[in-house]
Amino acid sequence: MQDVLRLSFTRIPSQAVGLQHGGVFTQTHTSAVTMKIDTHQHFWHFEPQDFPWISEDMPILRWHQRPADSRPGIDACAVQGVVAVQARCCPEETDFLLDLAANHPYILGVVGWADLTSATLGADLARWRGQAKLKGFRHLLQDEPNLAAVIGNPAFNQGLVRLQRQQLVYDVLVFAHQLPMVANFCARHDQHELVLDHVGKPAIRHWQAHPESRRQWTQALLQLARLPHVSCKLSGLVTETDWQHQDDPSAADILHIQQCFDVALEAFGPGRLMFGSDWPVCQLAADYQSVHAIAQSWAESRLDSHEQQAFWGANAMRIYGLTI
Repeated sequence: MQDVLRLSFTRIPSQAVGLQHGGVFTQTHTSAVTMKIDTHQHFWHFEPQDFPWISEDMPILRWHQRPADSRPGIDACAVQGVVAVQARCCPEETDFLLDLAANHPYILGVVGWADLTSATLGADLARWRGQAKLKGFRHLLQDEPNLAAVIGNPAFNQGLVRLQRQQLVYDVLVFAHQLPMVANFCARHDQHELVLDHVGKPAIRHWQAHPESRRQWTQALLQLARLPHVSCKLSGLVTETDWQHQDDPSAADILHIQQCFDVALEAFGPGRLMFGSDWPVCQLAADYQSVHAIAQSWAESRLDSHEQQAFWGANAMRIYGLTI
């Protein structure tokens, strides 16, 4: 058992649709959790042309991001293992992450990238077949100018069928307004696990001015969660705040993030939720310990001891097929 930092939680009424929970931070104390896995970290050697999504107003990300750079945060939070997730759309990304995993035992799994439409997909998968830490793949669907064309492409769909036949997970990365568009796509591919990244990226920075966006995201998430093969990462929400205009998430931001987690719990249940930091991207808005503390406070106040162990580690072990 490991002692871990957490924040105590004060319940206040929530405005989340159909939910009763909300909260703000008060004071710190310690608790114990058996195993903690961070299911969403990125690593890279920064070259601007390789990361077009990292703009010049993100200077903290425009550096090499190595495993050694994330260790202080994960060690402080007693996180024992991580899943490395692709950030570049090229086959070399998969090789790069697998090489890191081979040299850093705490990287338990890799979610890489492959061109699902490529005629060489079969050969690429065969080349990686001996890589036990390769657990799945992802594409930056959120950035596709014509998402409907991508997920409707027969070649793309056949590529995903091939992944699922090999028991490889597919991470689904979309914005909140795209969630309804991928519901049928996810329903078609039910032969293995799909994982929704970042709770579907609700734009919580707009919630107060545009409450309808909150309702639409909630309804879309509940619909997607009806698919039993889809799980969800509680990750990536600090950068859905108005981080460009503040140093740290506000109390309202933290409340909204916790309310997002509440919706996800109602939608997916405790057996299909996982913790993810989205390091180093999270540092645009908050450091690793702060992101962990938001999740820790929520889990302590919402989940019983068995559900907490599932959230922090057991679900990730099962869904991604991780081994220690």
